[in-house]
Amino acid sequence: MNFPTPSSNWRHDCLQVAAVLFFIYFSVGTEVADGNSPTLLHPTAQKQKLLTLTLSSDAISGMSPPNTPIKFTAKIGNTANHVATGVLNWSTKSTTTSLPLIPEMPTRIDAGKSVSFSHTITVPKAGFVEMVCEFTQSGAEKPIRQTLRIGCNPDKVIAPLTRQPDFEEFWEQAIKELKDVPPAFESRERLDLSDDRIQVFEVSMRSHNQTRVRGWLEVPRNVTEELPAVIRVPGYGQNMKPIGKCDDMIVFSFNPRGHGNSQQDVPGKPNNFWIRGLDNPQIYYYRGSYLDCIRAVDFIATRKDVNQEKIAVWGGSQGGGFALATAALDPRVDHCIADIPFLCDWIDYFRLTQWPEMDEWIADQPHRNWQSTMQTLSYFDTMNLADRINCPTLMSVGLQDSVCPPTTCFHTFNRIPGEKKFRIYPNKRHGLGKEHYEWVWAQLRQAFAVSE
Repeated sequence: MNFPTPSSNWRHDCLQVAAVLFFIYFSVGTEVADGNSPTLLHPTAQKQKLLTLTLSSDAISGMSPPNTPIKFTAKIGNTANHVATGVLNWSTKSTTTSLPLIPEMPTRIDAGKSVSFSHTITVPKAGFVEMVCEFTQSGAEKPIRQTLRIGCNPDKVIAPLTRQPDFEEFWEQAIKELKDVPPAFESRERLDLSDDRIQVFEVSMRSHNQTRVRGWLEVPRNVTEELPAVIRVPGYGQNMKPIGKCDDMIVFSFNPRGHGNSQQDVPGKPNNFWIRGLDNPQIYYYRGSYLDCIRAVDFIATRKDVNQEKIAVWGGSQGGGFALATAALDPRVDHCIADIPFLCDWIDYFRLTQWPEMDEWIADQPHRNWQSTMQTLSYFDTMNLADRINCPTLMSVGLQDSVCPPTTCFHTFNRIPGEKKFRIYPNKRHGLGKEHYEWVWAQLRQAFAVSE
């Protein structure tokens, strides 16, 4: 299969430290694309000296049916005591649809005034479109810039699979190798973390290649019946810790290799997991870490206090990708929760984002190129694994997320054959907020028929 080379024309300007950006961050606001919300006017503002730029649209909750006009409005404010002149430029970014080019517009904003400009587009089919608005002031080195993404029938977006011919054999062999490693589970109660409600245990085990990995098990006291279990998996570089929250569920906050308390055999620094072993899928970081997550399910499966029909895996960003991969590779998972998932559709991922460290890694060795890199990544693309997921799945995304663009998330989600639902936060970026976190716990309690 020929993989298209990522185009820099489609890339966002991103922060250069991937480790920071893949954490789950909480922010405020809970407006959801449920079809009943009021017209969304998404104000985003950026200052350059004495100019401001805001960008909004009339798409309801950031969503629009196909072939329906969507009006974007840019408002430029000039707080200076002199006229500002320059050029206004509109452009669009999308991997799912193609829209006409938009000519630039000479612009004048009088002193102390603001001026609004609008541009209307029509999205012909399912997908996502990001509107980019820039104003370049005469004599300025850089423009002021805002972006705003809208969606159209996201549950109908499909991208072609990139599986290699030996994809199935690859994962069968990997799982066999994991089974050949005795897990050597050990649990040690941490009295310093336990209280009168919850016992906390630090759990260690051996995973693929005899790698030691660990997690934190929280067991409610004074409960005699079997309880549901939630396996929490980390964002990129995140340290999963006990949460001290649940009296009605067993919670296992698990750290795959290189994360949290699982750094004895695999260091967490430098924080470059996604390029470790990328030359060869057999030794790539995500082969081992996906298998670590299966080993975590192995551990939960040994617990007599766990209802084995009620096991959930939940994570955000990289953890969202871990949750999807674990549900795909291990049928014992009964519920999958993926927030702002990473590890989805690598082809469009690199068309829509830019990570200098990946460019530098490829340029470092003459034998490396985008073709071979994408071939390795294809084995770990949750889009290629998604048709194995048969448990109920809940995915939530931030419509304005530039770290894990929703286009890529839905390319995985729409391949899942089992029961599934999604939630889109039209104003959110790479973080869904505390309200979302509490909402997911409520969803889990409802799915597992437990009450707090």
